[in-house]
Amino acid sequence: MQDKKHNWIKIANREALIGVGLVIINFIWWYAFAYGLGSKDPDEYRYIFGLPDWFFYSCVVGFIVMVVLVILVIKMFFVEIPFDEEEENE
Repeated sequence: MQDKKHNWIKIANREALIGVGLVIINFIWWYAFAYGLGSKDPDEYRYIFGLPDWFFYSCVVGFIVMVVLVILVIKMFFVEIPFDEEEENE
């Protein structure tokens, strides 16, 4: 039982680090587009669907990219841990 618990802790730590990595990727994406494209003169902005291009890429496209990344990461790297076994043994 103790070995399983140690394994679950390792899995949980790995998944937490993956989550932190996703947050960092999201922040870098948002910052790069928001301040990269948004730092020019507002008269020079291009518009996509009525939104400034910096906002569209940082917030709209960034959201879609992050949703897809989270789905892929969950399907590929996250492991289902059965908590029912732990409750039955206690």
